[in-house]
Amino acid sequence: MIMKPKVRGFICVTTHPAGCAANVNEQISYVKEKGPIADGPKKVLVIGASTGYGLASRIVSAFGSKADTIGVFFEKPPEGEKPATAGWYNTAEFEKQARAEGLYARSLNGDAFSDEIRNATIDLVKRDLGQVDLVIYSLASPKRKNPRDGQVYSSTLKPIGEPFKAKTLNTDKGLVHDIEIQPATDEDIKNTVEVMGGDDWELWIDGLLKAGVLAEGAKTVAYSYIGPAITWAVYRNGTIGKAKEDLEQRAKKLTSLLSGIKGSAVVAVNKAVVTQASSAIPVVPLYISLLFKVMKEKGTHEGCIEQIQRLYADHLYNGKTPKLDEDGRIRMDDLEMEASTQKAVMDLWDKVNTENLKEISDFDSYTADFLRLFGFGLPKIDYEKDSNTMVEIELANAPQHAQ
Repeated sequence: MIMKPKVRGFICVTTHPAGCAANVNEQISYVKEKGPIADGPKKVLVIGASTGYGLASRIVSAFGSKADTIGVFFEKPPEGEKPATAGWYNTAEFEKQARAEGLYARSLNGDAFSDEIRNATIDLVKRDLGQVDLVIYSLASPKRKNPRDGQVYSSTLKPIGEPFKAKTLNTDKGLVHDIEIQPATDEDIKNTVEVMGGDDWELWIDGLLKAGVLAEGAKTVAYSYIGPAITWAVYRNGTIGKAKEDLEQRAKKLTSLLSGIKGSAVVAVNKAVVTQASSAIPVVPLYISLLFKVMKEKGTHEGCIEQIQRLYADHLYNGKTPKLDEDGRIRMDDLEMEASTQKAVMDLWDKVNTENLKEISDFDSYTADFLRLFGFGLPKIDYEKDSNTMVEIELANAPQHAQ
């Protein structure tokens, strides 16, 4: 069938298999062009491996360091006339390319918060790899079922203490308008920390360590975001910020936990990029549209793959020691947060409205990047051609074929 983008809010409900494959191959090509990463990881587990920064981490591990990889994610396979989710097609192409180069690549599909998937992953590591030397934690989910109490917690995007008022962007209509969000309750804060904090990361690392599948000197990295002051009320100082604070505190705890194997845990604060998660946060799409304009003019713009290749090459491997801020975090958002860049963005922020949006921002690139997440808008793809949506992945936890 012929696949066209159908966007509803911050989700595109259709995907394009060939476009997703092309997107993955563009990232692989970038990593190969940058050259091998010295002393890089050789056996890698990526939790949240099918899109965004997690997918980029799997690509850099495999094609920058020749690592065998296991990926964990929650994606929907194709069914009848419904295409699979983008992460399914991304993973299928990644595995195809990795295996073509003689690299091990297996995946598990399911709820990464569950004991079932965690235990199945540990069993797979034991059976096929023995141990892993790098664990990337890159989960983004609006809900989490805590395996201890069986309760489902939902995260919220809310300020704390006072209502939040600011400009935001209706990305469907290209309208800049004001938004007001009411403050979170104590329960909202608790629930958001349950979903997006560091508890699950700790469960994973503790389980892997107790099972003996973390190699001597193993590293684990979780991804976070801070952003500019304009977003802090709803982000860093809001409910999500409380969750990110918890994540960062867990890094210190996990480093202590890993000391017996000379391991380490660190949070990498990444740059703002277009993802399904970032598209759902009020204010952020407008900020990103202005940021892209400024950073592209400065020649400092990076996407997920550029960020993660630089993280590995400049901080984690190549004989480098991670450069940490005063809170022990790796600041991959250094180019975004550079003073002159932020001043230029804020100058545009004061001016932007619906009428001048396309003139003074890079909203077109924001839209294009969003559609690329789902396989649309890639060069050399004939979007008038029938697509084969029935793409298979032989899953390690439950081998299945597209129906």
